[in-house]
Amino acid sequence: MKLAIVTGASSGVGAATASVLVKRGYRVVMVARSADKLTELADSLGVLAIAAPANAAHEAEMEPLAARILAEYGAPDLIVNSAGAGQWKRMEDTTEAETRNMMDAPFMASFVTTRVFLPAMLDRGSGVILHVNSPACMATWPSSVGYSAARWALRGLHEALAQDLFGSGVRSCHVIFGKIGSDYFENNPGVLEKMPGMAKTVPDLTPEYCAEKLAFLAESPKHQAVYPFALSANLLLARHFPGLARWLLRL
Repeated sequence: MKLAIVTGASSGVGAATASVLVKRGYRVVMVARSADKLTELADSLGVLAIAAPANAAHEAEMEPLAARILAEYGAPDLIVNSAGAGQWKRMEDTTEAETRNMMDAPFMASFVTTRVFLPAMLDRGSGVILHVNSPACMATWPSSVGYSAARWALRGLHEALAQDLFGSGVRSCHVIFGKIGSDYFENNPGVLEKMPGMAKTVPDLTPEYCAEKLAFLAESPKHQAVYPFALSANLLLARHFPGLARWLLRL
């Protein structure tokens, strides 16, 4: 039986991914800070879902959790780093505490979660690590200083990790999704008003759609994957015509 670690598992893409993986026969360790919500969701998914309340960005919480999981089940076959948060604000409106929170999820949560499980995966010589990211990691829009910086950091983590893992049997995969219909927009009022006009060219996604794509990549990993296809065109524009993309993203 394959073992998966999913962070940000109490809602959104993380919760949907845990559900899809359980249906595919994975034993899934669900990590999130909201203990009550996480436990209720894990119970609803059955015996293959294990609630593991913890702050994925804090090694002091993740190290003992990893020790228990490794002792009982062995090295994970899959890590899905889907913990994410953040507000869209200008620098002068963003506090230091808000910036540190945004760096915690997704960047530090991905770093710490990967770090505590990676040695066991390397010893076994196999495994897949999926990092869930936003288009802001490549094409940045106004009023997103802390949010975008954290997403660029996550992309850098993946790129450097992929270099270190070459030939090890463990794969790092960077996954960029477009706008996802989730609680994020309800929990961050004003964000929709700041959505760049280019976003209207890309269809909205559901957490379930994203979960299915992540489950596919768990079995067939690639260096980077972008969903939906329409988003790929926007990111190619940002890569090859950055000045034009910056102008469009301000509209």
